[in-house]
Amino acid sequence: MIEIIKGLPDNVVGIVVKGRLTNQDCTSLLIPAIERALDWHRRLRLYYEIRSRYPGAVWDDINLGGRALGSDFEWERIALVSDIAWVRHMVHALRLVIPGEIRLFSSEEVPEGLAWIADRPRFDRQTRAVVRPRVARPARQFLYQEA
Repeated sequence: MIEIIKGLPDNVVGIVVKGRLTNQDCTSLLIPAIERALDWHRRLRLYYEIRSRYPGAVWDDINLGGRALGSDFEWERIALVSDIAWVRHMVHALRLVIPGEIRLFSSEEVPEGLAWIADRPRFDRQTRAVVRPRVARPARQFLYQEA
């Protein structure tokens, strides 16, 4: 099952996958969300949060979705949120062939992932350069206490 995240910038397609992602989910929800974003942008960003052990279609259907749209667009950024080891290893191994900039976030880093994917550059008039604000990392919480 797929859920579209609302409230993100119009160049960001945000999805949360609970259970298994199917071709039907991609056809009925993901592709229309991409088409809406493509009305205004050619370079899109994807926020992809996986909340299941076996997400199913993962990258294949997203790439097929792009080809099925019949337009040439590219993924500018991809934020992948997952605690599943094999998914994280797969992304690390395929990082060079995945288009755009990709970052992995754990389920504890959801706010950081959302901030990174929605990040908008600003222009600094003094230095005449594009400046991207750094995302502050929250302090790590430890599960043990010293005696």
